[in-house]
Amino acid sequence: GLIGVFLGIGATELVSRLAGWPTSIVFYSIVLSFIVCTITGIFFGWYPARKASSLDPITALRYE
Repeated sequence: GLIGVFLGIGATELVSRLAGWPTSIVFYSIVLSFIVCTITGIFFGWYPARKASSLDPITALRYE
């Protein structure tokens, strides 16, 4: 989330300086990307945990 935001800002500044391309960082795009990353992380963490919580532990360990 936040690490990606800072890496994106750094990459944007690097491209801007090396290539001489004008760039701008819009605040709402940072917020939107952070929200999308957060929702994605929550979903892909919650869904397998929810599925695993419905399994019988003995049955789950048998397939390990």
